[in-house]
Amino acid sequence: MGLWERIKEDIKTAMEKDPAAKNWLEVVLCYPGVHAIWMHRVAHFLWEKGFKLLARFISHINRFITGIEIHPGAKIGRRFFIDHGMGVVIGETAEIGNDVLLYQGVVLGGTTLEKGKRHPTVEDGVVIGAGAIVLGPITVGKGARIGAGSVVVKSVPPGATVVGVPGKVVEKYERPPSPLDHDKIPDPVAEALRFVFKEHEKLLLRVSEIEKKLGIPEKEESIRKEIEELEKELREWKNNG
Repeated sequence: MGLWERIKEDIKTAMEKDPAAKNWLEVVLCYPGVHAIWMHRVAHFLWEKGFKLLARFISHINRFITGIEIHPGAKIGRRFFIDHGMGVVIGETAEIGNDVLLYQGVVLGGTTLEKGKRHPTVEDGVVIGAGAIVLGPITVGKGARIGAGSVVVKSVPPGATVVGVPGKVVEKYERPPSPLDHDKIPDPVAEALRFVFKEHEKLLLRVSEIEKKLGIPEKEESIRKEIEELEKELREWKNNG
């Protein structure tokens, strides 16, 4: 693909992945994520040709202008987009596939001082939320989502959603959802409470059955009310965040 075709593709990608983009001129003039990618391509070309110092200097200018730090050794695929971008850090041995979306504050960092592969590999179609940190030579599988503020130190299987510190897989899906469906990322704490309440409900019903067999006066109405109260508390807790 030629230079102009790649530039057009970058602009189109920004407009598709950011509903705030009004036209191509706005993207060209006002999108630091796009500017950072363009400058990184120059720096990466020079890095590959052996002009290490010049490549690092261009990367440094890139950081100063856009607030996005991409090491010139990082390998980045097509249709990559950084939304807003301030504070994004991408390490030297990081590898990023096609159609990846990063939000502000994302770090693809290393965990060792040894030479060699020490930064993450992010496969095609991955979405990483604001402030998420992905550390070490791990792999984030195709189509995975990393929730905002998560810290990921283990490889993520394809199609999984990871949230928390440390990051844990809380959901897997067959078809990737929209990158902007952040409200559909599950809450593992709410899921745990829901499980506890359901188990408590089962226990209440079993106790009721045992009491019937033993001839103890029925308390079915009180048990039903207690179950309703538990369900009400769970709904209120979830609504209050």
